[in-house]
Parts: sequence; C-alpha cells; structure tokens
Amino acid sequence: MYLEDLFIKPELRGRGIGKALLLHLATLANARGYGRMEWTVLEWNEPAIAFYESIGARRMREWQICRLTGAALEQYR
Repeated sequence: MYLEDLFIKPELRGRGIGKALLLHLATLANARGYGRMEWTVLEWNEPAIAFYESIGARRMREWQICRLTGAALEQYR
C-alpha cells in the first residue's frame, strides 16, 4: 500500500489521530494481504520521522526520489 500523504492540522497533532489513521491503514494492508506499506517523508521533518519510527517504520535510506518536471519533462511532447 502506498500512502501519498498524511496530514494532521498542527492544532490537532498530539491527540493520536495520525497514529490511529496509520494503524488503521496497516490493519487494512494486512487484511488485504499486502506485503508492505510505503510513504515518503522529508529528511528535515524530524517530528514525523520520530513518529514513524515509533510505530516501527524503517527509513529506506538507499532509495532516492527522482523527478522529471518543467522543461525537462516538456521536451518529450
């Protein structure tokens, strides 16, 4: 399962909402027989990283995101 984005408004953080959502998705992934869940996090977002690691997530440091955009993308029309 790929999670595109999980955003909790700052004023609502720390109430267990994000954890409940992620764990619900993990339950769905297990029920559906998926082998993993994946998402991305910016390297400077230390609170999010700590949260993800607290639920057992492991960062895949060997993977890098590649992006083709703007003029580089438009050349392939």
